[in-house]
Amino acid sequence: MISSYPPAAIFFAGAVLVAITRGRLRSSLMLLIPILGALNLRSLDPDASLTLSFMGYDLVPFKVTGLSMLFGYLFHLASFLGNLFALHLEDREHAGLQHTSALIYAGSAIGAVYAGDLISLFVFWEILALSSAFLIFARGTESSFNAGFRYLVIHVLSGVLLLSGALLRAHNTGSIGFDHIGLDGSAAGIIILVAFGIKAAFPFFHSWLTDAYPEGTPTGTVFLSSFTTKVAIFALVRSFAGTEALIYVGVLMTFFPIFFAVIENDLRRVLSYSMINQMGFMVTGVGIGTALALNGAVAHAFADVIFKGLLFMTMGSVLQMTGRINGSDLGGLYKTMPITTGLCIVGAMAISAFPLFSAFITKSMVMAAALEQGYNWVWPFLVFASAGVLEHAGIKIPYFAFFGHDSGIRVKEPPKNMLMAMGIAATLCVVIGTFPDFLYSILPFEADYHPYDLTHVVTQLQLLFFGALAVVWMMKSGIYPPEIRAINIDVEWFYRWLGPRVIGSIGSRVGSIDRKIRTSVLNVVNSSMSLAERGHGPKGPMARAVPAGSMVMWVVILLTVYLVLFL
Repeated sequence: MISSYPPAAIFFAGAVLVAITRGRLRSSLMLLIPILGALNLRSLDPDASLTLSFMGYDLVPFKVTGLSMLFGYLFHLASFLGNLFALHLEDREHAGLQHTSALIYAGSAIGAVYAGDLISLFVFWEILALSSAFLIFARGTESSFNAGFRYLVIHVLSGVLLLSGALLRAHNTGSIGFDHIGLDGSAAGIIILVAFGIKAAFPFFHSWLTDAYPEGTPTGTVFLSSFTTKVAIFALVRSFAGTEALIYVGVLMTFFPIFFAVIENDLRRVLSYSMINQMGFMVTGVGIGTALALNGAVAHAFADVIFKGLLFMTMGSVLQMTGRINGSDLGGLYKTMPITTGLCIVGAMAISAFPLFSAFITKSMVMAAALEQGYNWVWPFLVFASAGVLEHAGIKIPYFAFFGHDSGIRVKEPPKNMLMAMGIAATLCVVIGTFPDFLYSILPFEADYHPYDLTHVVTQLQLLFFGALAVVWMMKSGIYPPEIRAINIDVEWFYRWLGPRVIGSIGSRVGSIDRKIRTSVLNVVNSSMSLAERGHGPKGPMARAVPAGSMVMWVVILLTVYLVLFL
């Protein structure tokens, strides 16, 4: 029975089939696999699990919970949309590599949210890192290779920390269960939180996202935006709900990316900073830890996969058709890409939390929970972050890509499969925002929330109106940073600029000391060899021939000395 299959198994098996097939058969498999997987989820027993014994521990590679079911459906939906968006790829574009990697990537994300212990989670955690890196490498440029390598190093480090924390926790408590851990003062909890935080793009750990995602292929970045960070949010909800330190982390995440997004020229990098901003709302909700806050974090993760995926699709379409993605190179595309323009505007309205769009019914749950729990200082930061989202994702992305100055670029709409994927995502943004009860009904925690009350609607419309007015004023007055060709480096400056120079300086000093020590040792060895050669060399005294009579005389002398001394 298909209901007996762990959900990840369908994707891993499908990846093998996609790797060995071509043409329409491969395209059909790509769309069929997430559909079969979703049907499999509907057939699962609510208490289904799989337990294996290993070295005295019970491994649970598959366990059904309400939280895992929501993320399971979300990841199946994301996989379907991503596969549909990438359906046009041809073999010269490394289609087989991208399709196979994407299915393994989706399968590992699904496996992670159904893992019941930390060791099983670690296995899927590492497959998640390895498979996603190939979606960056597949672009085939030097910058994508370098970014992919840095991405892989950081995510393997996250896996090593997760395994270390799991083993330390097993040693201290005897348990490897993937359940609530919290910060109880133990080193294990801190190490595991850092491992999760790296994948969640916590401040100072976030630069892998803004470095690597813009270097992915036009289709691969859509997958990248859907899985890695959302698996991290799932892990935080499951293991660190109510950890107050996460409130401060989350607020900072909502705040600082806005300033980088304003000055960034690469529009996919703008969306990457925007992703960190949206993740901040989720992390804040996890830190607050109430049912309403956790539902808000989970619901916003669900909505974010769709509207952020839609925005990455539109920018991927622009890159696919024009070969350009910098705001300074684009503009005027609405004339020949009107459908893509309209779909991008839908995504922009969704992420900006316009009423009747998805983020309006999710983001506000976290903000309401903050006020309910007395975190009044959090609310102004989240309001500012919401206004920042309107600026960089709601206005900047569509304006500089499709409007702004006319770049003179005239290209046609992207392939039909790309338009279909964007159309489905845009429809879901509106449906979820207009009819929130469906999403609320599958949320894992019991909490009552009604987004369409007069206060919330009026407050949000005021925020959007004055936020847009502020952007227009800054543009008209010349305050708004222009789109210019530039490279903006934030935290990665430490390991992309400072780190190599520090290591190079240390290496130079160590090399100098090493050369001096080697020279001194060689001088001593050479002196010893010269001295030995003088005594034992061909012309040394020890090399001269001695007559037999002399040898007999010395034997007699030594024997006489022995007799005198010892007898």
